[in-house]
Amino acid sequence: ETTPPIKKRREISISIGGVKSKVLTTFTRQLSTLQDAGLPIIRGLKILASQMKKGLLKKTTLRVIEDIESGNTLSGAFAKHPRVFDKLYVNVVKAGEVSGALDIILQRLADFREKTERLTRKIISAMIYPTVVMVVAISILIGLMIFIIPNFAKIFEELGLELPTPTRMLITFSTILKTQWMFIPAVPFSAFILYKILGKIKKTRLIIDKTKFKLPIFGAIINKSTVSRFSRTLATLTSSGVPILDALTNVKDATGNAAMAQAIQNIHDSIRGGESITKPLRAAKICDEMVVNMVEVGEETGELDKMLTKVADNYDDEVDRAVEAMVSLIEPMMIVFLGGS
Repeated sequence: ETTPPIKKRREISISIGGVKSKVLTTFTRQLSTLQDAGLPIIRGLKILASQMKKGLLKKTTLRVIEDIESGNTLSGAFAKHPRVFDKLYVNVVKAGEVSGALDIILQRLADFREKTERLTRKIISAMIYPTVVMVVAISILIGLMIFIIPNFAKIFEELGLELPTPTRMLITFSTILKTQWMFIPAVPFSAFILYKILGKIKKTRLIIDKTKFKLPIFGAIINKSTVSRFSRTLATLTSSGVPILDALTNVKDATGNAAMAQAIQNIHDSIRGGESITKPLRAAKICDEMVVNMVEVGEETGELDKMLTKVADNYDDEVDRAVEAMVSLIEPMMIVFLGGS
């Protein structure tokens, strides 16, 4: 059999953005299958590259092939492209190379990515309906305030009626919207920019992320999905043979929440000092007692990865139930909001 020919790169191009998570997951799954079939890593990468459409992943794969042909390891070649392969991905692959079970490790990595994406999709899909309804409702309300309320204000003024305070406030607000309508888009945009700026400051980011856990309705979902991501990521890394301290460093970068990252840093420092995981995990008050106890049992029995996987599966189920509960609560709340408007 002959390996599909790969053309050398002649052009120099600029790629904007990164690789979609789903595309990278498919790449990981396919590479795992080729490795399981016994194909050399270079040949497997060339087969995948020949099937890809033009884009960042194809260009990166070609460069990875060249690096490996020059004597580099797969993880070392991946590490040169952080826009495509993050630290977690590289460390898992490195652990697979060291253990000699790259096909199994890649399979675990693909499973991990698929489960994470599935959870994200569930949350996003649940939020589409209420978000669309709220946007439409707010748009209608703004339209009423700009075009309808001023007409009533003229009628009241001509009749010389003395209006109650709430009505006067409504008319004043309507007048402001009508005369300053061009600033309406600036409000959400400014709020978004302010959120991003505050998110760059370590102390305020920590406060914001802690506050997220305490939000009504959404707080439980954010908390459970964050704990699920922490548990599944740590389970994937430890089961792949990544040392616990290195695994925690990678997990800290992957949580996406400063409050959880601080708790993980405390766990890291605790283990480095010869202590256990459970004490700082309990002190963080991010996970409930059941999770802490399961982690403690896993640590004592030497099956931490299995316990963490069970925690992640359990929390994924809880996120599903929390999302369903959220949708059932939001619908009557929107009816009340629209009725009040």
